[in-house]
Formats: sequence, C-alpha cells, structure tokens
Amino acid sequence: MGEFIWPVRVYYEDVDIGGIVYHANYLKFIERTRTEWSRNIGLEQIQQQSILVIRQINIDFLKPAVLHDELQIAVRLMSLGRTSITLQQDVCRGGEILCTAAVKMVCVDRISLRPQVLCEEQIEILSHCK
Repeated sequence: MGEFIWPVRVYYEDVDIGGIVYHANYLKFIERTRTEWSRNIGLEQIQQQSILVIRQINIDFLKPAVLHDELQIAVRLMSLGRTSITLQQDVCRGGEILCTAAVKMVCVDRISLRPQVLCEEQIEILSHCK
C-alpha cells in the first residue's frame, strides 16, 4: 500500500491568538489520519482481543501551519515487529513538510493491557503496507 494521505483544513479551533496551529493540535491531526489509515487497510480494533496503543511519539516541528491552510497528513509503516509497529507521519502543506512524527505502537491485550505478540490477522494486514 505504501503511503496513505488524509486532507485536513485548519479551522479557528485549531489556532492560537496569532493564527498559528497550536502545537497539541498536530497530535489530533495525526491521530485522525492514523484512524482513517487503519480503517482503510482493514485494521479495525473494536472487536479484537489485542489492540495497538501508543508507546512513544517523537515530533519535530519544522514550520507553522496557519488558519485556513489545507494540509495533507501522510502515514507510512516504517517497521513491523513481533509486538510493535513504527509509523512515520508527516504534516504537509503543498508538498512542504511542516511537522514530522515517529509513532511507535505496541500490541497489548485489551483487558490486561499487557504486551503481546501481534495476531496473525494484524501481521497479514500490516505486511501489505510496507
């Protein structure tokens, strides 16, 4: 599958008094895009015993997005391990990268929240994303 891109427009609710996107809202943008990506590839977790949760996010803010910008948020699977995946997410405006995020997600049991190996179905779906 490669890269998945989701469009996002910047609204008044997303910016500070200077009209610049508030830093925490980038997390909302990339979360929404990850949700759309997982739906698109068929990785629905609602009925699963094992779920993927965020373990770590490293964000690099390069340039600001501003009110009314039309952004493109990209998701790429960078690595697929036995118990975790790492995604690269870029927030772009017209081909220019404004923000990058490396997102590590780990597989846990829905009830105990203890780490576990990705199930065969998850591995099958994710292996097509590289």
